[in-house]
Amino acid sequence: MPVVFVGHGSPTLAVDAAKGAELRRWGASLTNARGVLVVSAHWAHHGGELLLGPLERSPLIYDFYGFPRELYQVSYAAPGGAPLAAEVNEVLASVQRASSVRQTDRGLDHGSWTPLVHLFPAANVPVLQLSLPIDWGGAGWFELGASLAPLRERGIVVMGSGNVTHNLRRIDPNPSAPVPSWAREFDAWAEGALSGRDLSEVARFAERAPALATNHPTLEHLAPLVVAAGAASASGARARFPIQGWEHGSISRRSVEFS
Repeated sequence: MPVVFVGHGSPTLAVDAAKGAELRRWGASLTNARGVLVVSAHWAHHGGELLLGPLERSPLIYDFYGFPRELYQVSYAAPGGAPLAAEVNEVLASVQRASSVRQTDRGLDHGSWTPLVHLFPAANVPVLQLSLPIDWGGAGWFELGASLAPLRERGIVVMGSGNVTHNLRRIDPNPSAPVPSWAREFDAWAEGALSGRDLSEVARFAERAPALATNHPTLEHLAPLVVAAGAASASGARARFPIQGWEHGSISRRSVEFS
C-alpha cells in the first residue's frame, strides 16, 4: 500500500463538497487497504512514550471551536484499530527512542477524520492513530516513519496528516487570498525534497527549508510529513501530488502519495 500525506487544512474540509471530491477521487485508488495508521498533527505530545488508539469504535473528537454547527454533527463510524494493533506494536519495538508503547481509548481527532470521511467514505476500514512525539525532531520523526514501512506490505496505509505550510497568525480571512512569497518558497522546497531520491532531505528542514519559523511557528503540522517521508524512504518510491493549491493565502493544500 502507499504512504500518503494529507494537507488537511481547515476542519471544514469534512463538509466541503469540492475539496471532498478531490479526496474521493484519490481514495478510489486505495480500495485494497485493510487498515489505516494515522499520524496526525493534532495528537502531539512530549516525552518518549508512544500512544495508540482507539482499538474499538469510539466517538470522534471535535477539537476545534467556533465552526458551523453541521461540522459538529459529522459522524465517521470506522472500525477501531484492534485488528492492526499487534502488527503496529511489533514494528514499533524497533524504535529506540520510544520508552514504551501504550494503548488508549482516545477517539480520532479532526486531523484524521476530516480527510478520512472522503478518502474512505464507507467507513469500513479499521483506523488506528499513532501519537506524535513532538520532541523527537526531524531525524527522530523520520526514523519513526521508517519503522512503520513494513506495515505497507501487510495492506496498511501509513498516513500523515498536517500541512506543508501552517501559520494561523498569518492566514488571510479571504479563502482565495494571494499566496505570500515566504509560503510559496517553502512549498517549492518541500516539493523538491519530496521529489528527490533521498527523502531524508525532508528531515533536514531545520537547515534547508526557507523561512521555517514563518511557515511553522510550531512544528506539529510539519512533523507528519517527515514521518511519511521516513515510511517511504526504504522503497525508493517516487512522490506524486494528487492535491495541490492554497487556502486563506498561506496554507498549502499539497498532499503526497508515495507508491
